Parts: sequence; structure tokens; C-alpha cells
Amino acid sequence: MKNLFTSVIAAITIVFSGTTQAQTKSPKLENSLLWEVSGNGLAKPSYLYGTIHMICSGDYFLSEKTKKAFEASDKLVLEVNFSDPKETSEMQQLAMGKEPLSKTLSAEELSKLDAILKRTSGMTVQQVDSFNLMTVMSLVIMKSFGCPDMKFYEMEFIEQAKKRNIEVSGLETIKSQFAILENAYSNDKIITMLEESTPEEMTKLVTAYKSENLNDLYLITNDKRFTSEKTRKIILDDRNVNWVQQIPAMIKKESVFFAVGAGHLVGEEGVINLLRKAGYKVKPVMK
Repeated sequence: MKNLFTSVIAAITIVFSGTTQAQTKSPKLENSLLWEVSGNGLAKPSYLYGTIHMICSGDYFLSEKTKKAFEASDKLVLEVNFSDPKETSEMQQLAMGKEPLSKTLSAEELSKLDAILKRTSGMTVQQVDSFNLMTVMSLVIMKSFGCPDMKFYEMEFIEQAKKRNIEVSGLETIKSQFAILENAYSNDKIITMLEESTPEEMTKLVTAYKSENLNDLYLITNDKRFTSEKTRKIILDDRNVNWVQQIPAMIKKESVFFAVGAGHLVGEEGVINLLRKAGYKVKPVMK
């Protein structure tokens, strides 16, 4: 059950990072998940690292360059600080539905969700009736990886931060992330997304991630089937702008290691380009 609740945020952020409509004027980026932020009066460089959030244990990797950057940093900043008991408690509460799915979904939606669950997990809609639809979504997305043992990048970073006794903080709260997703997608849209999601698409995503190819990740995840311009603005652009407004104060006097969904780094309104526009030098760390 703990892993289920942990996977909720991973599933949500994969949806955030992986169902966005292609943006115009997207700058092509070098093949690297790790980027150094310097200049603009900074005393020390900071780092941006793009995660896939969750991945099969057999596919999990952390490059030496990333380990080195993490060791050189004074603070860890994630999308949500899950080292904070308040956030994990909030997540557990939000993972449970305010009302049973049988009351919030139409008969047609329940039938579709039941078919999805039977196909992907061998479960029925009755077995998940008390959960929030996003929690159910996390179950389906986890199954699409095709392995029983998952690793979560943010949790791995938190464990390393604890060993080093460095501060961990978040750019937003789990409550705000749930609110963003609920505002961006209707129940029927989430069900449609799950119907069209396939293990083959996840395999392509993982392959691109392991090769650190942000441009391929961008092409794979920018699928117009799932979203509108309005939705993209809600789930990516507005959040990126908000983060970049917070980052300057965080990195002014200390080196910070930011680990966020890789989809947030790319594009005209991606974190990399927004920081460059703000006057920072942002370059890939290749080795």
C-alpha cells in the first residue's frame, strides 16, 4: 500500500510530463539529463536533473556525472518534498476518493475503467471503488512498465540527501498537484488516456530516457491525442514559470540540485529556456 501511494505522485507527474502538446519554437537540446546553472551573479553553480519519476529496477541508472553533481550540492529540491511527513500524509488522504468511484463516474465510464483494469492488472473496478481516479491511474501506469519491482528517482535522491544530512524542499505541494490535474483533465479524459496508453509507448519512453535524449523524449511525449493548448498551459507552462520565479532566491548563495520531470526541461516554456531568458547560463553536463 505504501508503494501504491508513492506511485500516485509518480503517475501524476508522468502524465504531466508525458501528455503535452508540441510547442512551437522548441529549442533543440543536447543529450543530457543533467544541466548546470551558473552566471548571473551566482556564488556556486546549481544543477537541473530531469527524472522519469519511476522506472523498473532493472532499468534504473544514475550516471557518475549526476552523482558528482549531487555530492557537490548543498540542498535537494524536488517538485514535492516527500521527506516531509505532512506531504506524505496529505498524499494518502488525497489518494482515497471523497466519494466512491461508483458514485462519481457514469455507468459508461465505470465499464471502460473496469475493462482497463482487467486488461492491465487483473483487477475489477469494484476492488478500487474507494480510491481516487488518479490513484487508479497510478496502478495502470505502473503495470504498463511491465515489471513487478519499481524504483522512484525522487525517493532515491531523498535517501541520499538524508545520508548527507542536507536539506530537502519542494517547489509545490501534493495538494496543488492534485488540484492542477483535476483542473486540467476531466474523468472521461483520464479514462480515454488510459485506454490509449500501451506498454510499447512506455518502452519507447524508457529507451529515450536511458539514452538521455531529451529531444526524443519530447517527440514521444508530445502527443496531441491527449491534450489541448489550455491543458498544456495548466500542467506545464504555468508551473514552469512559477518554478523559475522561485529558483533565483534558492540558488543565489548555495548550490542546489533540482530533480523534476524531464518534460519540464524542454521547450520554449521549459525550465532551461526560461532560466536562460532570465540571464543564467544553462549548459549540459556531458561527463
